[in-house]
Amino acid sequence: MNHVISKVANGIGLITLNRPEAINALSLDMVLCLSKILNEWAADSKIEAVAIRGTDKNGNFGNFCAGGDIRFFHKACIDEISDLGRFFTEEYKLNHLIFNYSKPYIAFMDGIVMGGGMGISQGASLRIVTERSKVAMPETNIGLFPDVGGGYFLPKCPGFIGEYLGLTGQVLTGQQSLAANLADYAVNSTKIEDLWDLIESDSGLASERIKEFYLGVEASSLSEDSAWITSEIDDAFQHKHLEQIITSLSKSDTKWAQKTLSLLSKRSPLMMNVSLKQIKMGREMSLADELRLERTLVHHCFNTKHLDRYREKTETVEGIRALVIDKDNSPNWNPKTIKEVTDAMVNPFFDSPWTESQHPLADLK
Repeated sequence: MNHVISKVANGIGLITLNRPEAINALSLDMVLCLSKILNEWAADSKIEAVAIRGTDKNGNFGNFCAGGDIRFFHKACIDEISDLGRFFTEEYKLNHLIFNYSKPYIAFMDGIVMGGGMGISQGASLRIVTERSKVAMPETNIGLFPDVGGGYFLPKCPGFIGEYLGLTGQVLTGQQSLAANLADYAVNSTKIEDLWDLIESDSGLASERIKEFYLGVEASSLSEDSAWITSEIDDAFQHKHLEQIITSLSKSDTKWAQKTLSLLSKRSPLMMNVSLKQIKMGREMSLADELRLERTLVHHCFNTKHLDRYREKTETVEGIRALVIDKDNSPNWNPKTIKEVTDAMVNPFFDSPWTESQHPLADLK
């Protein structure tokens, strides 16, 4: 099956992710295909804009993209398949391409939009969600960190919401994601097919249809939901160290604080520390530098040499095992508690195994 369907209709490049059985999880082939299409269209003067959507088992909309293919990550690490490293190199190059795309790039973020799905939508010039969107960066669920540019775009959420979302993996509705600056417009899912048809139609010039499309999005937009954003988020997640965040949350007896503590208690103490440091550093980094940092981090996630952990002994492979392989939801994190995590465990994740010129993403500008 062709997992990436592309066509050009009257000056608009149209991409459909077509792997509904896996909620359009990105494989290496899909990443390479997307990069090839987008680079070709960027160089084609006849194409004025690009739109991307994801199929669902029930039709052309319903889910955008659940992220990278974590089952492949698990198998590739256990079997030491070289394509694992290549996947992340090519995925981060694709993220960079989209953030810097030379033409309007419109992402229809309907349904599940998580992890890698955020990486191919957050750089869009127009990010459209619906009331059924589920937007999240849930990487800490599997002992990973918020990658695909997460350390770049999460700090651009208001206040310290980015740290909150990156550490907890909290899922937002479409209208909630507006308030987090992770979407531009929310429209009712009953309208989304009409909007796609409008941009695809053959009536008028592409530039005219794009303007009409934008007007249609504005006219059918839903209001944002900011009720979930409270001062408690900033009070807790402004802190530089994870123990400070936990202490702040522990001093509160609100339902939100208790729920947040419960979420954090299920995550890898080691990788929460790595993730927090990544997001804090990302506040001061360019996209290219942050993606280079992510490529360094993800290398250490699957080859944690400084802790002498490889394959199934790494936090990431253990997290994937617990969530999607054995599905016991009981990862054996090491160390088990936040108090046991030391700087000597965390800081080497940020040391590149490559020289500057040899880095896989050295060419990103």
